[in-house]
Amino acid sequence: MFTKKLLALAVVGVFGLTACNQDKPATTDTAPAEQAQSAQTKPADTTATPATGDVTIKTATGEQTIPANPNPIAVYDMTALQNLKALGVAVQGMPSAEMTAERIATLNLKADGTPDGTSVGTLFEPNLEVLHSLKPQAIFVGSRMAGKSEELGKIAPTYNLTIDTNDMYASSKQQITDFGKVFGKTAEADKLIADIDTAIAETKKAVEGKGNGLAILINGNKMSAYGKNSRYGYLHTTFGIPMADADVNKNEERHGQPISFEYIQKIDPDWLFVLDRTSAIGEEGVSAKEVLNNPLMHNTKAYKNNQIVYVSPDSYLAFGGYYQWLKDAKIVADAFNAKTAQ
Repeated sequence: MFTKKLLALAVVGVFGLTACNQDKPATTDTAPAEQAQSAQTKPADTTATPATGDVTIKTATGEQTIPANPNPIAVYDMTALQNLKALGVAVQGMPSAEMTAERIATLNLKADGTPDGTSVGTLFEPNLEVLHSLKPQAIFVGSRMAGKSEELGKIAPTYNLTIDTNDMYASSKQQITDFGKVFGKTAEADKLIADIDTAIAETKKAVEGKGNGLAILINGNKMSAYGKNSRYGYLHTTFGIPMADADVNKNEERHGQPISFEYIQKIDPDWLFVLDRTSAIGEEGVSAKEVLNNPLMHNTKAYKNNQIVYVSPDSYLAFGGYYQWLKDAKIVADAFNAKTAQ
């Protein structure tokens, strides 16, 4: 087991210091938290009807065809890894260089009951020698590796599955649906989408009429705010929380709009949604809670009313993934329901 400091350095090596980048809700007898736990412990399903022939999927660069059930596969995207795990699909090549098994389990990146994948580099840098040896039939990449798609395409067909933050829900649903078609798990994919829809419906009910919100990312002593077309836009566009500032990050800066405490005071949102980047990537340093505990924040509504909500690390590392949806829907719903119960 790595020491905490070594783990922090390792994860930073994997994610980098500049990481970037409704359907009718289904009914279920299982609460979202229980669904997530069940999905995490269920062994990989080997009884699904195998897909055959070529399958057409939607990618960030348009429609592409892919042979059904490619094996082996290499995946350089955490959202895709989460969705494949949820479907019970084994991944033979993972960007797991320097990552511990505990970290992979926490982020839900490996299907239960499947062999450990070969480390094919990091999310940013492929190990081309190992990748050549793996001889993958398909390579899936996301935003962090998208720039190397052409280079990877010389080794095997490469598919850019970057989630579209302009409509994260639709993009997530499309990826799960496509994976279901490719790996002969359409019924399982439908169930995952139903789980997400149920969680969203419960969260929308919890937040309705209970104030506006502002989504921010804290990285050490730096802060940035995000709008509706960002990786945190789902808070507004899908969960239905009104924006405290309709003009925030209007230019859609990839890393958000730099802000100050004075800005938060001026906007004074009812709810503040916070991603603690330092914690998300396992780095040592000042926490978001420590940063926000200062006189400039103490008179804001969110601080005074204990309405600061810390979203999951998944929302930064695997936004749009199955487990990210369930985790953050529960985090937000629980926070709003707790205020209702008071």
